[in-house]
Amino acid sequence: MSWIQKGQLSLWERFCANIIKAGPIPKHIAFIMDGNRRYAKKCQVERQEGHSQGFNKLAETLQWCLNLGIREVTVYAFSIENFKRSKSEVDGLMDMARQKFSRLLEEQCFLNICFAYTSRHEISNAVREMAWGVEQGLLDPSDVSESLLDKCLYTCHSPNPDILIRTSGEVRLSDFLLWQTSHSCLVFQPVLWPEYMFWNLCEAILQFQMNHSMLQQKAQDMYAEERKRQQLERDQAAVTEQLLQEGLQASGDGQLRRTRLHKLSAKREERVQGFLQALELKRADRLAHLGTASA
Repeated sequence: MSWIQKGQLSLWERFCANIIKAGPIPKHIAFIMDGNRRYAKKCQVERQEGHSQGFNKLAETLQWCLNLGIREVTVYAFSIENFKRSKSEVDGLMDMARQKFSRLLEEQCFLNICFAYTSRHEISNAVREMAWGVEQGLLDPSDVSESLLDKCLYTCHSPNPDILIRTSGEVRLSDFLLWQTSHSCLVFQPVLWPEYMFWNLCEAILQFQMNHSMLQQKAQDMYAEERKRQQLERDQAAVTEQLLQEGLQASGDGQLRRTRLHKLSAKREERVQGFLQALELKRADRLAHLGTASA
């Protein structure tokens, strides 16, 4: 039987979902699923039962997202810092995660799982990958940019989250998707994760819709344009240096400058694409090695 089933909303919930879908719907939502241990303490049950209820709530939340037309979900399942918990709790979480996430993978759902993850580690790893590209001769040092760092993150194949939701009343990001959520709508809700309800999700989407103005989109567009402008300035400076080294006037033939700029941009794009292909192969080999080691 499927763990995630579409169409489980009540009549009243479906009615409200249709109203919400009349407005802009987020393409991607990220969750910090906080409060499992406090839920266990509140209900006077074992911590493992709290975590089990948290996994079940994730499956239910994915049902709601399917009904609302949300195409992608990312969850903070386990931070690197969580390994500091007791061995029995960590071992129990590992066993439970293996069982629950195996079922999700069988269902080909739209879920990204951040496991043994911190954002600082992700960003520093992206910097190391770019440094590796320069060392291998795949990149020039001038190719390193914010845009390239975006493409080196673990989330490079996903759009940035439109909403980041954290439950349990904590108002902090806890080293989760720090780079990717710079333009996201941040929603902090007091409810403990195992007690999360459809109406809590609706509230978060309504907050997103109220803040989803043309100004917000314009800010993102302006940021992207600023990146392009900075790259163009670097390219123009590089072409000027080339011309001066060749004994030509830096402000001379406009057509020559445009041709050089085009060639410079095309060569950089060729290097970047070659580097990204090599990086994909490197990561695939690493995953294959991990899979063989754990078998």
